[in-house]
Amino acid sequence: MKILVALKQVPDTETKIKVGAEGRSLDPADVKWITSPYDEYALEEGLRLKESKGAEVTAVSVGPEKAKDVLRNALALGADAAVLLKSNETGDPLAVAKTLAIFAEGKGFDLLLFGNKGFGADNGAVGAMVAELLGLAQANLVTKLELEEGRFRAEREGDGGTEVVEGSLPAVITAQRGLNEPRYAGLKGIMAAKKKTIEELEGTAVAATLTVSALTLPPTRPEGRKLDGDAAAQASALLGLLRDEAKVL
Repeated sequence: MKILVALKQVPDTETKIKVGAEGRSLDPADVKWITSPYDEYALEEGLRLKESKGAEVTAVSVGPEKAKDVLRNALALGADAAVLLKSNETGDPLAVAKTLAIFAEGKGFDLLLFGNKGFGADNGAVGAMVAELLGLAQANLVTKLELEEGRFRAEREGDGGTEVVEGSLPAVITAQRGLNEPRYAGLKGIMAAKKKTIEELEGTAVAATLTVSALTLPPTRPEGRKLDGDAAAQASALLGLLRDEAKVL
């Protein structure tokens, strides 16, 4: 069994983000970059299938040179191979999906694993687009996955309960929190990963269809207000604020 795991490099959720001077992208200065957390679930699932079914796991990322860091981490965790598809069109989900689909086509992957969305740019579309481009079955927001005899059975949590999706392989699966608990790389894996080669390919030139006209940070939230007095006085003051300032009453 051959598995492709798509990984995206994103800003650490604890990094203080700044907008670039041109007002349409993030300022990369002082930003710590990590693997998108939802992609970690996809990678962990691939690694578990490697351990249980002898699968071969290939980690792939679309991005600039610095995206090799997330691939090196995937190798440290246990991925068999890593490929960087060099491209600057990382903010356009369709361009990324086309680049991944062109790479994957004809390579015999039985399963393509994605995070259900990427932190930073919450499009939630790349996995589904790759499935459509390759004409593959898909299941999204998966919290449980079972494979058997060329088929998959996936579960996901819906508003009315647990939904079950079944289909044949090859297929695209997008991972949701709850699918598994991602592992951490050990020192042995980290040292071994430093000796492994990350294959670098020029990403197929795909014209971007998404244009960012402006990027702004949310407005600063006003400081909280402390209400003085006993409980009755505080309740009366709160009622007045809700009526006169918030105008929700």
